[in-house]
This record gives sequence, structure tokens and C-alpha cells, in this order.
Amino acid sequence: MTWASPKGSISMNQYPKTVSWIAVSVGGLAMFLLFASWVLVSFPIGSTVRGYFYGVDSLQKLEFSSSLGNQNLVDSPLPNNVVMSDKDAVSESSSDKDLGSDSNSQVPSGSSSSSVDDNVETTPQTLSNDTNSQVSLSTTHNESEDVAKPALGSSNVTEISVGPEPNDTTTSSSDSKSGSNPASSDLSNDASTGSVDTGCDLYHGSWFYDSSGPQYTNNTCPVLTQMQNCQGNGRPDNEYENWRWKPLQCDLPRFDARKFLELMRGKTIAFIGDSVARNHMESLLCILWQVEAPKNRGNKKMQRYYFKSTNTFVVRIWSSWLVKQTSEAFDFAPEGVAKLHLDAPDDRLMDVIPQFDVIIFSSGHWFAKQSVYILNNEIVGGQLWWPDKSKQMKINNIEAFGISVETILTALATHPNYTGIAIVRSYSPDHYEGGAWNTGGSCTGKVRPLAPGQRVENGFTNIMHEKQVMGFNRAIKKLTNKSKLKLMDITKAFEYRHDGHPGPYRSPDPNKQTKRGPDGKPPPQDCLHWCMPGPVDTWNEFVLEIIRREYEGSKNLSS
Repeated sequence: MTWASPKGSISMNQYPKTVSWIAVSVGGLAMFLLFASWVLVSFPIGSTVRGYFYGVDSLQKLEFSSSLGNQNLVDSPLPNNVVMSDKDAVSESSSDKDLGSDSNSQVPSGSSSSSVDDNVETTPQTLSNDTNSQVSLSTTHNESEDVAKPALGSSNVTEISVGPEPNDTTTSSSDSKSGSNPASSDLSNDASTGSVDTGCDLYHGSWFYDSSGPQYTNNTCPVLTQMQNCQGNGRPDNEYENWRWKPLQCDLPRFDARKFLELMRGKTIAFIGDSVARNHMESLLCILWQVEAPKNRGNKKMQRYYFKSTNTFVVRIWSSWLVKQTSEAFDFAPEGVAKLHLDAPDDRLMDVIPQFDVIIFSSGHWFAKQSVYILNNEIVGGQLWWPDKSKQMKINNIEAFGISVETILTALATHPNYTGIAIVRSYSPDHYEGGAWNTGGSCTGKVRPLAPGQRVENGFTNIMHEKQVMGFNRAIKKLTNKSKLKLMDITKAFEYRHDGHPGPYRSPDPNKQTKRGPDGKPPPQDCLHWCMPGPVDTWNEFVLEIIRREYEGSKNLSS
């Protein structure tokens, strides 16, 4: 029996050829795909195509991951045997009142919460790949918009030089010949020992007006103490925020927050000293806050802020005089009066100091307060205290300050476990005119830096600075460890910044007195601490440059 194929159908004997053709085609396509995959993986075209479609190459991924690589590091608490008592906190608060400030409470400006929550996370800006970008928040304040800027002609910059003056006896012979600024000490630049890269002299130069403005405002910094929040307290002018420092022989770069955090990766910077140290630390935090919100890891012992992206700590410890202090009765000095053991460092600091990579010391102004001076276990003098007027004191408060500087720095320079950088910020000048902080001194109405020839010599500031430098020099000669001592000599330059203090704008009280009364007396005011933003931000530009020279110089030397 024979089957007949329907008309138009494909005969059965044609199927083998069709199946063979399909198998060959599929095999060829598979071979092509395998070959193409091998080419993409083995040759640069693979990277090029990836970059074209995804906009990132392997190098960028590596850099990004490394910048976040330390985020899982555990915060190691500082020793529990360093006790900063509540009594010290009270002392600091009262000291600020004594020196022209209302309180030491951390009252944030604007609408920010009064406490820094421990769960504050890194802002999105932290994740940017542009590590060199500058954060510049030049937001103007509404209450100051009608204040005219200086007449700058066709330029955005005007300059006030800190040059030699007729009555300036500190000008060196070399400076006189070159017409440069007076030397503020007999030390070069950032006087130090063991420095790798000394660079140019940072501390002689001029103030120039920078129209780009500060890097933060009183509304963008939640840790700004209210008494330094000059704009928030109603100060009508804000030109003082825009002056920057220019050294004679080089440029002082604008503070780069990301660069600072990268240099301080895995490190701790500590501010140790008085309320001016707090002023300085808060300035640094305000600038860093613009790129990353730190976590508050502080306690009763010390203030501590943790920057997660680089595992960096910013710490502050209160120490009024930097030397050992007791209150118990000693010899003929009764209980209650502060006893300063000038030849012993503050013992609350020495155990914790080795954990700090950079330390900035601030002291001097508390030597105007009542205290008893003890040296070699003997009472040798006092300030606002000396019961036996028939006996002459061996040491006054100015000499005591110099000894205290030598004592704390020698203790650090000979500490067997300290190898970091110790920066001594030189004496911060105040600008009380017509009296002291408690006798009607005033800095009201100062709106721009002093011009050359306008600076009035302050004998007390000069001698305090001189004694501080002498103590620093003596300590350097006793260096036995690998630490590096630096003098950040800001005194001369900041004598020109009488415009940078809060003055009467110390609180947000709308009923506060800001002008002279009918009797001509000025209102209570603070001419010691610094407005924020303001001149104090320049100190951190100095600090960054000192750190950069050490860390980058050491890296270049080792390579």
C-alpha cells in the first residue's frame, strides 16, 4: 500500500537536510558568541564599553570603596581613669562670665536641637567623589544686608597689611630692610623640632577682603555656642566674617574640610585648655560639619566628636592653667583658693595624652584670676591673693604663665609614649579699650581690621606672648621623644582684629544693652572670645597647613 503525499507538501526525504542546516547555524553562532566574549574580557575595549554605559571604571570604584573602608571601625573609649569632674565644668562656665561671656552652655543657633544626637549620620555630601571640592556657604544674614561692603574699586579684594610701625621695637633687621612685617618672636615660622617641611613663614602678612565669604553661617552649625553667635545675637554688620589672612611669601589655602579629614584618617586631634580652646574647636567643627555631620561621643570627662568616614575624632578637654591644680589648704594658703603647682603638669591629662595625634594647647587668660603659685613645694606668689604684704612675691602671674608653658610642654616632650604633634597657639589678644573686661572695657563699633599704624601696643599682651615663647623654647631643648612641638604664632596678626569679637552681642536677648548709657559707660561685652564665623576660622587654616606639612612631608620623605 502506497501513501500519496498531499499536493504542495514537503516530501519526507527533505527533513534531514533542514535539520543539519539548523544545527550548523546554531553551532556557528555559539562559536561567535564565545569568541566575542573572550575579546571583550581580554582587551581594553571591555573597560571602555563598561565606562561608556555605566560612567565608572574600576579605579573610581576602588577610590570610592577605600574612602568608606573604615566605617565599620569600633570606637575605642578613652581611659576611664581621666576624671574631668563636674566642678571643672562649673568653673569653665563661670570663667566665661568673668571674661565677658554669658555662659558656657552649648546653645545651638537657629532652630537646631540643643543636643547632638548620637545617631546623626553622614550627609550625602560625604559620599561625593570630588575630594578636592571646596564647601563655601556664603549665605548672607538678613539683618546685615544693608551694611555696605568696603570700597574695593574694580577689584573684589582689598588688603590691610600687618607691616612695621614706628613704635614697633620687635622688627628684625632683615625685616626692616625688606619692608616686611615685624617679627612676632625670635622663632622662624612654625618653630619646631624634627620638622620635615618648614615651608614659608605663615604668620607675617596681611588681611585681605574675600567676597566669597565664610564656609559656614550661624545657621548651618549646630554646635556654635550662643555667646559666639554674633549674627544670631543681633550684630548688625558682618564684614568681619570675610577677611582672610595672606602670608607675605606664600598663600594660605582656604580650609579644605575633606583634605583635613583625609590627613587625619584614623587619628585624633585634641584641644586642651581654656574657653578660647573651646572657641577654636567649635570653629573647626562648624567647618567640618558642612561636609559630614559627626556623632557626639562625648561624656563628662571630655567632648568628643566622631567623623565616621575617616575614623577621626575631635576632642576637647578643659584645663584652666595646664598645670596641676588643688584646692586643699597648703601652708598659709587656705582651702578654697586655687593652688597651682607650677612645676607639675595637669595630672588629669598625662594618661590620655598618648592617644592624641595632634594636640592644640590654649592658655594664659586664667592667670588673671585668683590663684596661689607653688614651686618646689613652696608658696612663691599669687594673683589677687597675697595675705602678707610685708613679704615680696618671688613670682607674679606673668612669670607663672611662662613656667606653666614650659612645664606642660616638657612633660609632653619627655613622655615615653607620645610621638604626635603638639601645637602651642600663641596668646590670643583681647581688645578691651578704656578698661578691662570688668572695668568698662569696650570693643563696640569695630567693623573692620585695624590698618597699619592704628594698632595700639598692649604691654600685657606683649609680655604674656614673650613669656610663652620663652617657655616654649626651654621645652624644646628638653625634647627626648619623637614628638614635634610647633608654635602657631597668631598674636601679632590678631592684634589687628578688634572687629572680630562679640562685644555687646553676647546673647539673643532683645532687650540687651548694645550702646553706651546716659552716663557714657559702655554696655557689658566680650572682647576676648571670637565671633563665629569670624577671624578664629583662620586658626584652622594654620592648623591644616601645619598638619599637611608634617604628614605629607613625612610621606614624601619615606617614599
